[in-house]
Amino acid sequence: MLGLMNNSQGKYPEAIKSYEKSLKITRKTLPGDDASLAPTYSNIGGVYNNMGDYLKALEYYEKSHKIIETSLPPTHPDLADSYSCIGGVYN
Repeated sequence: MLGLMNNSQGKYPEAIKSYEKSLKITRKTLPGDDASLAPTYSNIGGVYNNMGDYLKALEYYEKSHKIIETSLPPTHPDLADSYSCIGGVYN
């Protein structure tokens, strides 16, 4: 939630730091490709997108997408959201 708040307030470096800390804690107990990690990677991508760092945004959106693609069925709505985020970077 700290990452979300910081992102909405334009405090992008703080948002990234919060999300990265969350990932670090979560990866201690879950495998690196666990579906619950995908939203955090996507959120980090969103912060980089807001900052105008589109290559970093794409990197994190693609990490999220890879997890979603391998852990959820192909008709899952999260997969469509993932494609939308990636498309938004290119837009």
